[in-house]
Amino acid sequence: MSNQLTRRDFAIRTTSLGLAMGLAPAATLAETEQASRSETSPAVADPYSLVDPELLPTLKHFPASFDLSAETVRQFRQLPGTPALPAPAPQPVERHIPGPPGAPEVRLWIVDPAPSEKNKPLLLHMHGGGFMMIGPGWMPLLQSIATDCHCVVVSVDYRLAPETRYPGALDDNYAALKWVHAHAAELGVDRSRIAVGGESAGGTHAASLAIHARDRNKEDVPICFQLLIYPALDDRTGSSRPAPPAIGHFMWTASANRFAWSSLLGVPAGSSKVPVAAVPARVASVAGLPPAWIGVGALDLFVEEDMEYARRLVHAGVATELLVVRGAFHGFDLLVPDAEVSKQFTASWKFALRKAFATKS
Repeated sequence: MSNQLTRRDFAIRTTSLGLAMGLAPAATLAETEQASRSETSPAVADPYSLVDPELLPTLKHFPASFDLSAETVRQFRQLPGTPALPAPAPQPVERHIPGPPGAPEVRLWIVDPAPSEKNKPLLLHMHGGGFMMIGPGWMPLLQSIATDCHCVVVSVDYRLAPETRYPGALDDNYAALKWVHAHAAELGVDRSRIAVGGESAGGTHAASLAIHARDRNKEDVPICFQLLIYPALDDRTGSSRPAPPAIGHFMWTASANRFAWSSLLGVPAGSSKVPVAAVPARVASVAGLPPAWIGVGALDLFVEEDMEYARRLVHAGVATELLVVRGAFHGFDLLVPDAEVSKQFTASWKFALRKAFATKS
């Protein structure tokens, strides 16, 4: 079974358990469409009409909107994770490293496609899951990146919200970054080719980590590239900044975004109480950050904030590539991996990562 099919089957299995991507009570298609019509402005009478035709049949198995809550998070956490792909795929190895001062150890998962080789590139990966969960298909995704990009992948099992508020996860991720730099020789890694990346909330954490590492450059843990796959970059989206009518209807909504960011920050999302350093979009300057690839669907709640972040990077002289996928919603590539837009999207970010590794900083 392929990596892509494994992740898709996991998503569909969560529906059979009464959850939409593990987050929402199941609803009939008629109920979903009625709710969508009732909550949509006249300018977008049918949000489904904007969805890529290849994505549409699978999408209609899921509610268009849902309420993210502590209970749905608890239910998601109880779901079994997607198992790693069997050999000959490179196998994940569990490792525990010292955590931040006064904090528990940090668990890492290391996937090395060529253990005997030296001077390999490395991707420090942060998983998605709305800051509070672990996204589906975690292990197969790590294996596919390691194989297709011929790099060591080290994924951080950072502490989750709401039990751990900001900056707990950032501290865990930074501890992992320092560890891979310090143990580069042991890992067979070239220190000049260490990238950070992740999908959704993992992209948020990767962007925050790049900013944090820049601001603490005296510790000399350079990052060569940041891979940001539909990242959440602004807590104000869906709270103090309402979403435009055409976006954020599917899979990840404004209400889910408010709940997730508030859970991470410990204060209301979009409020004046939010610490600036906790949110990439709120940081005053993005100058001096590593080159970036940012990809997002045109119907994703995060599309505007991702485009704005890319604009800021470009204006600051940071080499940046932005891909906006027509007709695509949040997580579309995981839900319908065999769609042409999904295959093109995945090929784009993997090509960008390989290209970054081929060009030493």
